[in-house]
Amino acid sequence: MRIIAFLLVLLGSITACKEKSAEPGEMPTLPSSSIFNLSSQWENQNGDTLHLTDLQGKTLVVVMIYSSCKTACPILIAKMKQIESKFDRKDIDKISMVLVSIDPETDTPEHLKAFAAKNGMDGNQWIFLRSDENATREFANVLAMKYKKISPIDFSHSNIISVFKPNGQLVKQEEGEINIDNVVTTVNKIVKGNS
Repeated sequence: MRIIAFLLVLLGSITACKEKSAEPGEMPTLPSSSIFNLSSQWENQNGDTLHLTDLQGKTLVVVMIYSSCKTACPILIAKMKQIESKFDRKDIDKISMVLVSIDPETDTPEHLKAFAAKNGMDGNQWIFLRSDENATREFANVLAMKYKKISPIDFSHSNIISVFKPNGQLVKQEEGEINIDNVVTTVNKIVKGNS
């Protein structure tokens, strides 16, 4: 009987050591694989300084582009717009469409803001980010997105759209041709609490 009691006490103490859930109003503990563990500093298209943790709490659809690209990026932009257009409007405040520049030297906040307006991507759900070269490279590595400057105005890069849960965990990537419906289905499952 003592052994059973001891095992119950031991089991209770082990359970108590597990990750505690957040108190009301408190942010939950982030998983180790969360993108929000990156401590880099960013600027958005409005010139606001932020950290990736500022994006926490929404489902993220993320792509890395550069605004002066004339080949792959216009296709990625079109795909992001198509994806965004398929979301139920009542769910749009739970989703952020995040475009991260791989050319922060050219893509200043002013340039990104003008680019967003020109492409009809100026609602609150659209977030354009730029940082320094090290933070950009670190972010690309997390996404397994490869890019390389091949001239002063041109980059070679992977075409990847990634989906992150509100806690920053990567759950889906579409690469190459990019199946829009797969991205939309994944986001809808997260937003409606089915994943």
